[in-house]
This record gives sequence, structure tokens and C-alpha cells, in this order.
Amino acid sequence: MSRDKTRKPATMVQAPATKSGIVAIVGRPNAGKSTLLNRILGQKVSIVSDKPQTTRNRIVGIHTEARGQIVFLDTPGIHKPLHKLNARMMAHVNSAFGEADVILTMVDASQSFGHGDEFVLKMLAATKGTKAKRVLGLNKIDLLKKNALLPLIAKYADTGIFDEIVPISAAEGDGTDELLGVLFGALPRGEALYPADDYTTQPERFLAAEIVREKLLAKTSEEMPYTTAVGIDRWEEDGETGLIRIYASIFVERESQKKIVIGSRGDVIKAIGTEARIELESIFGTKVFLQTHVKVHENWRDDQRFLGELEWPLGGD
Repeated sequence: MSRDKTRKPATMVQAPATKSGIVAIVGRPNAGKSTLLNRILGQKVSIVSDKPQTTRNRIVGIHTEARGQIVFLDTPGIHKPLHKLNARMMAHVNSAFGEADVILTMVDASQSFGHGDEFVLKMLAATKGTKAKRVLGLNKIDLLKKNALLPLIAKYADTGIFDEIVPISAAEGDGTDELLGVLFGALPRGEALYPADDYTTQPERFLAAEIVREKLLAKTSEEMPYTTAVGIDRWEEDGETGLIRIYASIFVERESQKKIVIGSRGDVIKAIGTEARIELESIFGTKVFLQTHVKVHENWRDDQRFLGELEWPLGGD
């Protein structure tokens, strides 16, 4: 029996084609990359701090909706590496460049254009000719005078690097829906890479270490972010009560820094532990016992073996 090939049977319904792909979020330190990712996901997967170089690894965030699925790669702030730690951070950025269908560059619009911005633009210019689309997110427009926005857009448009420029405020949520529309528009059609219920690939142990580090950054002085790290020594779960016991180590480079982290009569380390435990209980939905110790590891930022032990396997590799 022949069939008219110009028509489909009335019973056949084609599912709408959806978009799927990888969006690398890049930019200078403190441009708002992690704030944007947490805002889009409605979940905290990346810690946030006003201290530079807060993000040290590549954080995977997964956003799934009717239009498709975006796998975000939140990367460390782009900078010139001075230690092996920084070199590993920049390796995460370069790896994300190679994987991305879209490179979303975040810029702090409230700060004056400088040498760091020129460095970022040179890196992006080198991606021309690759498959990746380039989108600019002009962030923190809530802190910018209205008459300064259009000249700033024109300045970046004149570089010829970006396919789209979207003004946003990741902190307030302004423009994020428009940005998502642009990102989905730039992605190829395809099947989702992860189950619809997934929102990250990071292990809970990794997140726990990051939450402790976030509280550490908030409680210590300006120079401490560069010289502190957090590792999880033990992780125990009680199958009956649901209690999670976490034993964490905070690493510093000098004895003088250890005293700062511990604080007078242990007040600083106690506050770090209490705030981290409360947030982890909220995230995991169960009781958490958290014990922290401070250890000195001189020059840990240049210890490749130690750095490898700190990094958990990252999804998408």
C-alpha cells in the first residue's frame, strides 16, 4: 500500500525541537558570574563573596525548561597567574572556552574599563573562528548612571567581538530573562545532556567545603582569601537519623594566619563553623554536625599534589 510522502499520518505528532548546549560564564574576578548562575538556577551551587578569586574550580550548573537545557560552566575570574593554584584556575577557563557553544562574558559595568578588561578582550578575540557564539552581559547596571549605559554598550559593540550585548543586574534579577532568551537563541538544537531534575554535578562534599570557605572569606581580612583553602577529611551519614557528620580542615600558609582564622578565644572559627553548619542544614535538608580544624601548610598554592587533592572530580570532564 503506497503512502503520500508529502503528508504525515494524522496520528503522528512531532515533539517541538529544543535547544541544548554549554554556556561558559567568564570574566574578571567579582564580575558577578556566580551570582548570575545562582539567580538563574534558583539554587546555590556557587559560593559568592566580595573577595577576589572566590571561584577556584569550574562549577557546573544545569538549567532545564521548556525551551531546552543550558549547562553553565561558572569559571574562575580571568587573571594573570602568579602561583600554580592560579595556573590551575586559568586552565579551567581555557578548558571551558574549548567546550562552550556560547561564551558569556560578564563585565562589571559599574567599574571603569582597565587593563584587566583589555586582557579579557584579547582572550575573547582569540576565540573568533571557533564554534562558540559570544555574548556580553553588562552586569550591575543598577549601580550605573542611566546616561552611562548606552556609551558603554557602544564601546563594547565597537570591538566587533560580541554577537549580542545584554544589560543585566544579576543581584536584582533585572535583564536575566532577556539574557536567557539570547542564550537559548544562540544554542544548537539537541537533546538534554542531563536529567531534567539535575541542577549541578558537584558532589555534596565539594559544596560543603565551598560553604565553609565562603564563611571563612566573610570573617577574615583582605589578604586571607589568597592563602586559605578548605578540604573535607571525613564525611559520615547516619542512615537512621539522617545526620551528616563533616570533618573539615582549613589550610593557611603561616602560623600568624592560623591565629587570625581561630580568633580571640576561638570566636572566629566558631562563627565560621556555626554559619556554615546552618546553611548546610538548609541545603541538605537534614541535621549537620560540622567540625573544623585549622592547619598550616606552607606554600600550598604551589604544591601540585595538594592542589589535586583539594579538587573534587568535576562533572562534564
